[in-house]
Amino acid sequence: MIPVPSKVEGQVFSLYDLEQRLKPIGYVIGGNWDYDHGSFDYEIDDRVGYQFLRVPFSVVNGQLDDKEATVQLGEPFLLSHKYQRGLDDNVHVGNKTASFDQFSEPVDPDAEFPSEYVDTGKELVQELERTLLS
Repeated sequence: MIPVPSKVEGQVFSLYDLEQRLKPIGYVIGGNWDYDHGSFDYEIDDRVGYQFLRVPFSVVNGQLDDKEATVQLGEPFLLSHKYQRGLDDNVHVGNKTASFDQFSEPVDPDAEFPSEYVDTGKELVQELERTLLS
């Protein structure tokens, strides 16, 4: 994990507004959310695992399933997950089991972040600041 200092840290936004502004430029709400915290993830690469820019947030008012929720952004960071290869190759599952067997566990959930993507991550944070603070 590599922290990327940003002017967005500590800023408070409507979660709905954040979604409307960040989804069009490639961010998704990360799967590891709860009612009081979550993150927006931008996938940088997926050739050897997944490399993300993650922008964490915590709820200031309401809950994440509430359209009126407001959130405070944390410090963005670069994150790498490496997954087991071959687990999903040639797998045939029915509709009933697909929702349970869809993803493999990471081999290394906090893998070393490839140095060639650090500058890309910093550029993404600059774009994030322009999008949210302009």
